[in-house]
Amino acid sequence: IVQVEMSWSLPHPDSKVQYELWTVPSEDVSKDFQKEWKDVAVKMGDKLYFTPRQYVYDGVKTRCRNDGRNMCFNLCTNEGRYCATDPDNDLEHGISGADVVRESLRRICIWSVHGESDGLGTTYWDYIAEFVTRCDSDDFFANEDCVKDAFKHAKIDKKRIDACMDDSGGLDTGVNNLLEKEIDAASRKGVVVLPTMFVNSAPLRGALTTTTVFNAVCAGFAEGSEPSICSKCYGCSDMGQCVKKGVCKSYNGQGNGGGGGNGNGGGVSKKFFGMTLLMVCCVFGTAGYWHWRKTREEMRDQVRGILAEYMPLEGGDEGGLNMGQSPMDFARQGQSASLIS
Repeated sequence: IVQVEMSWSLPHPDSKVQYELWTVPSEDVSKDFQKEWKDVAVKMGDKLYFTPRQYVYDGVKTRCRNDGRNMCFNLCTNEGRYCATDPDNDLEHGISGADVVRESLRRICIWSVHGESDGLGTTYWDYIAEFVTRCDSDDFFANEDCVKDAFKHAKIDKKRIDACMDDSGGLDTGVNNLLEKEIDAASRKGVVVLPTMFVNSAPLRGALTTTTVFNAVCAGFAEGSEPSICSKCYGCSDMGQCVKKGVCKSYNGQGNGGGGGNGNGGGVSKKFFGMTLLMVCCVFGTAGYWHWRKTREEMRDQVRGILAEYMPLEGGDEGGLNMGQSPMDFARQGQSASLIS
């Protein structure tokens, strides 16, 4: 079995990597990553600067706001200005689009208070983990008591977050400045798929897992400036444990994780790939030659049969045979003789 890993080609502006995640509180794809990423972020420290982004639909452009009224029922807030899709496609029950917008604004404010200054945001990651564990269900997503419990375990002052949400414009009427900024940023970035991760402004392709993002972030550092954790854990089969303990016990492929993501890491070496490609070419070449010989022999047998059945047994002067030569002798000559004079 040949295992091939993707190598990342990302801009290397300096010794600090900037990355951002576009998501919504109701999507499932990035939840495991958001629960696990805190340990990696802490290990890399000030080498990284993270910006969480919340995708909000512009209700004006989607015509949910018309003549100052909300035309999309409970999908929107602020009289139809800010909207989100209904996670369970049931407008009467469960989580509504307006609930998603409210949680989006709450997370924006948590980052503004507890993460924007250093780009690390350990308190923000704690809240995400607590919310996903405790409140991520139809019954508790919009439950204020559950949110308070998540705040308590993440050590967040609810009053500061509520003040931020109100000061930005709230969710009842008028314009909300923080949500407007998210809509403008999404338009500039061209975000159309959720979740989407950008590393040094380059979109990250592939599954959004802790390992994928770790490898991409390590590849984003200027050569020689990557944190030591990149050299230790790049290509490690158990990256999560490697980050926590600082030691990798098992690497993927033949690499040893060196190079901070700018080398081969745990991928296939050029020599091994070249030998494998050569072997494949030899196998197909041998099979092709065998097929050609087999086809040639079959064609020669058919020619022999035709000559034996239809051509006279005695030599003629116009059949392409030499005097005294039998048709079978002609057939045995294969390609050295011609049926056409």
